Amino acid sequence: MGSKDWLEKDFYSVLGVSKSASSDEIKKAYRKIARESHPDHNPGDTQAEDRFKSASEAYDVLSDERKRGEYDEMRSLFGSGAFRRGARPGGPGGYPFDPSDLFGGATQGGGDRRFGGAGFSDLFSSIFSGGGGPGPGRRTGPTQGRDVETEVVLDFGDAVRGITLPLSLRAPGVCDTCHGNGARPGTQPRTCPHCQGSGLVTRNQGSFSFSEPCRECQGVGTIVEDKCPECHGTGGVTKTRTLNVRFPAGVADGQRIRLAGRGEPGERGGPAGDLFVLVKVRGDDLFGRTGDDLTLTVQISYAEAVFGTDLRVPTLDGAVTLRVPPGTPSGRKLRARGKGVTRRDGQPGDLLVTLEVVVPKDLSEEAREALENFAKLAPPPDREHIDARVRRSE
Repeated sequence: MGSKDWLEKDFYSVLGVSKSASSDEIKKAYRKIARESHPDHNPGDTQAEDRFKSASEAYDVLSDERKRGEYDEMRSLFGSGAFRRGARPGGPGGYPFDPSDLFGGATQGGGDRRFGGAGFSDLFSSIFSGGGGPGPGRRTGPTQGRDVETEVVLDFGDAVRGITLPLSLRAPGVCDTCHGNGARPGTQPRTCPHCQGSGLVTRNQGSFSFSEPCRECQGVGTIVEDKCPECHGTGGVTKTRTLNVRFPAGVADGQRIRLAGRGEPGERGGPAGDLFVLVKVRGDDLFGRTGDDLTLTVQISYAEAVFGTDLRVPTLDGAVTLRVPPGTPSGRKLRARGKGVTRRDGQPGDLLVTLEVVVPKDLSEEAREALENFAKLAPPPDREHIDARVRRSE
């Protein structure tokens, strides 16, 4: 690969991230591509191998803060036309520039003053230089495993009171036979003699030097000569795990519970990722929930609303008696303190009971006659302010 090809590569596109991507986003994108296209998982697939190499080249630059800054500056200069051929010094096009001058060898004279006296070849060599050993951000040490997410559906009462449930997951895990190193029991992977365990090798191309995945170890840094019969050298297998997960009292619908270190295992001894459990709560046929309060709607008769009554209502842990005062209107709320959802501070919420006065649709002759007599004797409702507005509008 020529040096000019490196300048024409868009490393952000290779990893599928934006130019403003954070270091964590870049690392996550690279790890996803490397995992999917690693030659060990795609034997004989040249396209996957090429994608793995391209991603490694891009990550080698974008994971290093200094290299990334210089790379962005170089791309900005070329993209803005600052080096167009024939441009006049001091004019909109910058300085005269011929790409053949850049790729033809060392810079003439004392270098370009805009880059502190260093020539263009020195500038780009510093961007793509592999250096003498592993640099910051290189994929040479243990890497953390990916996070895993699953979903659990809880009954309404279990979510309010809290519950511990066994959770079965079928996901990648460390091979129990080789304990993750990929080698047959009784043997060990050996350090790659070609890259000295770094997983990358440096190639010189004229004025440039750049790193690429080691072909001997496929960028892993170690060579497994006698592969594990269970995982075939990958160090990981898909298996079923059972975890006892504690859902705290008051867990809400849509809440995510994080279990640190229970995700996918890390690579080369790295820490495992996290497991996130998304909680879904089934509805209840009686109770609703508003924050830390439970809600309940209870129907009462017209007579109960007029004369008042002692009303027995259910809770999630028994029943309580609430006093309905005389003259209670429909829609009034009664509060049963401490019968709601337990808060994080250990204090419970309340049960809010909404009273709904029932208006009967069918009446017997005796009931109708009694109601008509009541209507004659009862005081009329106070609608004077309503009637006044009606009279003004007529």
